[in-house]
Amino acid sequence: MQIKLQSDNYHVLLNTLGAELNSYSNPSGNEYVWNSDPTYWLRSSPLLFPTVGNVRNGETVIKDHIYQMPKHGFCKESEFEVTEQTEDSVTFLLKANEETLKHYPYDFKLYLSYHLNGSTLSMDYRVINKDSDLMYYHIGAHPGFMCPVNNGENIENCILRFEKEENFISYEYDIKNLEFNFDHKVSQKAEGNTLPLTISMFDQDAVFFEHTNSHHVSFVNAVTGKGVSVYYPDFESLAIWTPAGGKAPFLCLEPWNGSGIFHQDDDIFAHKHGILTLESGKEKAYHLEISLIE
Repeated sequence: MQIKLQSDNYHVLLNTLGAELNSYSNPSGNEYVWNSDPTYWLRSSPLLFPTVGNVRNGETVIKDHIYQMPKHGFCKESEFEVTEQTEDSVTFLLKANEETLKHYPYDFKLYLSYHLNGSTLSMDYRVINKDSDLMYYHIGAHPGFMCPVNNGENIENCILRFEKEENFISYEYDIKNLEFNFDHKVSQKAEGNTLPLTISMFDQDAVFFEHTNSHHVSFVNAVTGKGVSVYYPDFESLAIWTPAGGKAPFLCLEPWNGSGIFHQDDDIFAHKHGILTLESGKEKAYHLEISLIE
């Protein structure tokens, strides 16, 4: 079911399937969120939980049992219920159920609230451990944004601008074995807080910057300065991704708490890189903002 929000002639379209952001347009009708064209990527902004990225061979060990775990978790295929809704806000809820327990043996509640205030969309995540055991999890966002380019331009006409200087060192990704490697790092060509985007930097899938100094990044056209910004104060890392080859007209900015597997990881979920813990009866909140730069 689709949910529409509006504020000052800005419009957002959301879906109860995955609590996913499908559209964000300004008063002029310009669209900023990827349209889920399956030619390149059939998602637009999946919620990543209880894992960011993959587990080895799609299997992981939790509470001494082997579970099948989809890449980025199961939220993208889960129907959320709507607990609150106004003209400019909505709250989605996913509770542990028969299907989630097949992959993840914890009793939990996961809320995602959206609030639209004109050119800024706030997203608030809340994880509650209803289980009697300590709960292990990752959480992340994966919004895809249309490239702010003119005809004849592509992603290489765009830059990422961070609020602080970064070292722009990422872990090399082994596309064959689907894993990062602590021992192999790549230094991206950048200046200060600005990272020019190139098609070749995505040849091996996502670029993962762990523990960024910044918690605010802008994706803009290098000439016009137009695009989007993402504020991620409660997320430690940022990944960026577009399909290899440079033909897809979008880029994902992915704030992560957690990551895909590393070559050095074993198959125990509690040992996964960047794993988070939540005690029984406790909850944890995470905030994110998307702003349009017009």
